[in-house]
Amino acid sequence: MEDPSGGRPSIGERIKLAWQATRLGLIFAFGLIGTVIALSLPISQNGSTFILEPGDVAPQDILAPYRLDFPSDVLTEQARQEAAEAVEDIYDPPDSNVARQQLENLRAVLDYIDTVRADELSTQEEWIEDLIRIEEAPLDAEIAQAIIDLPDPRWEAIKLETTSVLEQVMRNEIREDRVNEARRSVPTLVSIALPVDQVELVSQLVTAFVAPNTWLNESATEEAKENARQSVELVRISYAAGETIVRVGSRITPLEIEALEAYNLLKPPEPWQRISIQVLLVTLLASTIALYAYRIHPTQIKKTRHALTVSVMFIIVALNMQLMIPGRTVLPYLFPAATLPILFAVLFSPGMGIMSALVSGALAGFLAPRGLELGLYTALSGTIAALIIGRAERLSSFFWAGIGTSISAAMVIVIFRFPDPATDLLGKATLMGAAIINGLLSASLGFGLLLLISNFLGITTSLQLIELSRPDHPLLQLLLQNAPGTYQHSLQVANLAEQAARAIEANPLLTRVGALYHDVGKALRPQFFIENQVPGQNVHEQLDPTTSASIIISHVDDGLELANKYRLPESIQAFIKEHHGNQKVRYQYHAAIEAAGGDKSLVKTDEFTYPGTTPHTRETAVLMLADGVEAKVRADKPQNNEEIDKLVRWVIADRLSNGQLARTDLTLKDLDTIRSSFTRTLRNFYHPRLQYPEPAEEDTTPIQDPQDSTNTPPDSS
Repeated sequence: MEDPSGGRPSIGERIKLAWQATRLGLIFAFGLIGTVIALSLPISQNGSTFILEPGDVAPQDILAPYRLDFPSDVLTEQARQEAAEAVEDIYDPPDSNVARQQLENLRAVLDYIDTVRADELSTQEEWIEDLIRIEEAPLDAEIAQAIIDLPDPRWEAIKLETTSVLEQVMRNEIREDRVNEARRSVPTLVSIALPVDQVELVSQLVTAFVAPNTWLNESATEEAKENARQSVELVRISYAAGETIVRVGSRITPLEIEALEAYNLLKPPEPWQRISIQVLLVTLLASTIALYAYRIHPTQIKKTRHALTVSVMFIIVALNMQLMIPGRTVLPYLFPAATLPILFAVLFSPGMGIMSALVSGALAGFLAPRGLELGLYTALSGTIAALIIGRAERLSSFFWAGIGTSISAAMVIVIFRFPDPATDLLGKATLMGAAIINGLLSASLGFGLLLLISNFLGITTSLQLIELSRPDHPLLQLLLQNAPGTYQHSLQVANLAEQAARAIEANPLLTRVGALYHDVGKALRPQFFIENQVPGQNVHEQLDPTTSASIIISHVDDGLELANKYRLPESIQAFIKEHHGNQKVRYQYHAAIEAAGGDKSLVKTDEFTYPGTTPHTRETAVLMLADGVEAKVRADKPQNNEEIDKLVRWVIADRLSNGQLARTDLTLKDLDTIRSSFTRTLRNFYHPRLQYPEPAEEDTTPIQDPQDSTNTPPDSS
């Protein structure tokens, strides 16, 4: 509808367009915000940073995101500590003054013992008591008694031996921590010429005066240790890409903390920074998929349900990626990466499926430690699935899409993991198994979700179309039983339309199924339509033009009523509603004008106009043309190829001139292709037949039809 003054849309049209743009903008914002929130939920570690301290238990395996070699302060300090501990303590040289002093102390004690032994006025008990009171050399009563009982020559020998042994001991280096060791060596230095009891006496006297004669030089020792520490070079450590830094369940060590810091995995980024990065990434990816959908599928993506479904699906994908990918080892490879591409390929087109695979791959690469590997794993497996599934015209398409997904995923594993020495044989086998399961899981989920989503969106899948095309469908059976002529007409139109749709790369299956059901409304009153009437018994000859037209026109509403009753999809109902467009019932309309004496003003045009809308899709447009051509051929009965071609051209030109094709995107080239397809198909239907002469009365021999192999020629003999 245009403004007659300037050709611009009217106010109502502009309001409608503005509301549509606002609605799509809100859905886009919903998908954007929902995806960012899904990526920000603390379901698991975010895969890039961790909050850990030494002694904490690792919540998951943490892998090295790339190869890195760096100097380790922890290992270097350990090496320096070991070098310092290997340095022996440095002691000063033995102090001879200590030995002299101890010898003087020993001689003083010996002189005191001499004085006690020489005291004749004291009793033996007093002698023993005096000896026991010696503080420098504590003696027990038994030793004291032995000293008193010794004869003078033997005592003198013991005195000399005691002095000699102490001098020998004190000549050696005696450290503070080795005094006991020196004391234990005293008995071995006593002369073997002495009796055992006298050896013990000498040892006890000498032991009391063994003392340290050298001390630790702390400054020299520390200097030596520091020199040893400084001589140790920096110790470097390296990690291969994908190597495990921290294993789940283990206690975090300072060395592992250092490695996480080197990879910048320990300090979490500022929340605003992380959210900003996610917003930028999601905005870029969402804009990419939205622009592609708007350019390639403008009609579908403008529908609220379609746009909302795309947004919700990406939110669900982001949520599952956040749950399965960050910080995981095998689980990311089980993520059903091809499910979304399979759904979009069937619901929209393979191109939309490929685009969703690329977007999913970019998101997976952002979340995963091995970003390039998992990104390609997700993108390529999804792309292969979208290309294989196509329109999913067979249930086996899902099986082959799953197989293709598994093979492509396994090839990515082979490319990235088999040359990697950090992945052992068990790890490689596990990832290969995950790739196989991934494909089968993706196909299974894709098939199940397709059944749910297609009903919500009102999209008819190829599998549904195949089910609807079965001759035993209740509505087709109703049409066959009540209106067999219309059923045959529908089959002819379906053949015509299917071939033409395939020629212009429209959906041939949808077109065929729509053609089968386009006239089901005639099943309610079949006798009013010429294909179901006995020749010469046209009931409309007894009806006035208005009544006749209303009955004919009503088959559209009757068809929609039956379609709702039998729950036909909206895409099939569109064929019922649009196959006549808003054309007039010409025969009745002209009859009404003749009945009005040729005065068109006396005839209400609306009563002779179909209530439907003009075709909106290529498929319904093809059906309109095929329906008109088939009816025209049945009425005019063309006799040769030229007449068929002329008839087809007339129907196409008529619909085009009446504006019935204005809302479709058919080009003149498409129309010419449709014309060629119709003409070729009709030539096969109505090829010239041989005309046989009437047999003479006297000739009773049957003439054989060249196409009838059941008759046998007369005997030539």
